[in-house]
Amino acid sequence: MMAAGAVDRVITAWMSIGLPWGVSKVLRHHVERGHVRFEEWSHLALGLRLRAAAMGVPFLPTLTMQGSDLARVTGLRTVQDPYTGETLAAVPALFLDVALLHVHRADRFGNCQIDGYPHMDADMARAAATVLVTAEEIVPEEEIERRADRTVIPGFMVDAVVHAPFGAYPHECYGLYEADFAHFDEYVAAIDREGPAALEAYLARYVYGPPTWLDYLELFGGARLAEQRRRARELVAEPGAPTGPAAP
Repeated sequence: MMAAGAVDRVITAWMSIGLPWGVSKVLRHHVERGHVRFEEWSHLALGLRLRAAAMGVPFLPTLTMQGSDLARVTGLRTVQDPYTGETLAAVPALFLDVALLHVHRADRFGNCQIDGYPHMDADMARAAATVLVTAEEIVPEEEIERRADRTVIPGFMVDAVVHAPFGAYPHECYGLYEADFAHFDEYVAAIDREGPAALEAYLARYVYGPPTWLDYLELFGGARLAEQRRRARELVAEPGAPTGPAAP
């Protein structure tokens, strides 16, 4: 979105593909040249900002960020605990215009289930005015009801749901496919060699080029996607259970 000129301000905790690749060089390029304004919060503070918006309250008290430069540069305010007199940080609610979420399965009414760790998805849905969901599977509502405890986003919060198998790829979807680390290595190596020009080439090939989602997946090939499925099953399978293509 930065490369496309679609944003002028980024609010985040830490932007990277993952720890092995370090802070995003694309982010650094755009921030250092003044193309976008960067506002950084701690991971906990950002999560609490979303939680506050989900609860409909203006802020939440916390200990995070106190005494750090982040508190200074974000203009973080403090409140006094009325019970102990302790000074606490007051992180402001972060209300979202649109939330884009990917889930394991959803029904036609938008009831969404997430396996594994749900992270901040539920709070993001509750904090947003519009919620757009992509799902690995669209299943009958009876299946959602059979595992109702997995429904972390109820349908009345969802404005649109789209069937998108491998919708998180080349990142992972817990239990379904593993992240494509080799692809990340190739991407970061290209950025290191060519700078922002490599990102333009990447967008042309993987974002603007494929006319459909299936055409996008074809760029990786069926064998590569199958291998990522196998790796994900290997991580969650019971000891001794099959993890090959025939495994359920």
